Amino acid sequence: MTPRFERVAVIGVGLIGGSFALALKQARACSHVVGVGRDPRNVRLALERGVVDSSETDPAAAARGADLILVATPVAQAGKVFASIAPALGADALVTDAGSTKCGVVAAARAALGEKLRQLVPAHPIAGGEHSGVAAASAQLFRGRRVVLVPLAENAPAAVERVSGAWQACGAKIARMEPEEHDAVFAAVSHLPHLLAYALVHELAGRENSAQLFSYAAGGFRDFTRIASSHPEMWRDICVANRDRLLAELARFAAKLESVRGLLQAGDAGALERLFAEARAARGRWLEGEYDA
Repeated sequence: MTPRFERVAVIGVGLIGGSFALALKQARACSHVVGVGRDPRNVRLALERGVVDSSETDPAAAARGADLILVATPVAQAGKVFASIAPALGADALVTDAGSTKCGVVAAARAALGEKLRQLVPAHPIAGGEHSGVAAASAQLFRGRRVVLVPLAENAPAAVERVSGAWQACGAKIARMEPEEHDAVFAAVSHLPHLLAYALVHELAGRENSAQLFSYAAGGFRDFTRIASSHPEMWRDICVANRDRLLAELARFAAKLESVRGLLQAGDAGALERLFAEARAARGRWLEGEYDA
C-alpha cells in the first residue's frame, strides 16, 4: 500500500527535491508539500509550478508538523540542516536524504540529531542529470531508477519500510548498502567519472587554442563531458566528502592510464584493440542489464 503522508517537507527544492515532491503528488502519497530553498527565485518557481504548496525560509519551520522530511541539499550542508530541524521533529516524523555520499552524512547526523538519529533513514537516489534547479524537476525522474537505502542500527524496521515506501511511490527500485560500501562503490562509478569530465574540460579550456578545440568538438566529446555541466557546488562537496576513496580510485585510474600510455608508446596495436574490445563488451553487458542485482 502506498504510504500516506500528510505534510512533507522538502529542504532543498532543486532537481532531486522538486522531483521527489512531484512524484509523491502524482502518486497521491501526500497531502501538502512545504519547500525550503536558498534561492527565492527558485522557491517562487516551485510554488508557481505546483511543485510545493507552501514555502518557508527556515528548515525548522518547514519540519515542524511534518511526518516526512527530505534533506536534498549539498552534502556539506547536511549537518547544519539536521541541527536546525532536530528540535522541530515530532516523535513520529521520519527524515531521509538524497546525498551522494553516506559516511559523512551519517556522521553529521549522529552529531546533530542525538537520540533522534533513529528517525533518519539515509538514502541516495541514483537519478539526476546535468541540469539543476526546480525548473528541471520531473515526476518521472526516479521511475525505474535505483534508490540506495542505508539503514542505521538505530532505525526501527517500520521506519525503514515507511521511507522505502515513499521512494517506491516515486517509482524507484530499492537497494540497500552499508555506508562504507556505498561510498566505495560510488567513488568508482560516479565520483571519479565526474572528476575526470571536469578535469578534461578545464584542461582544454586553459589552452591557448581552446576556441579552436571546442569549435571542432563533436558527439564523442559531448557524451564524455556531459556530466561536467553538473552543479559545481554539489560536486565540490561530494568530492571533498569522499576524498579518501576518490583518491584511491584516481590512483588506480592513473595506473591504468600509465599502462595504456605504455601500449601507445610501444605501438602495440593488438593489445590496444584487445583492451578496447574487452571494454566494449563489458559496457555492452552493463547496457543489457547483465549486472543488475
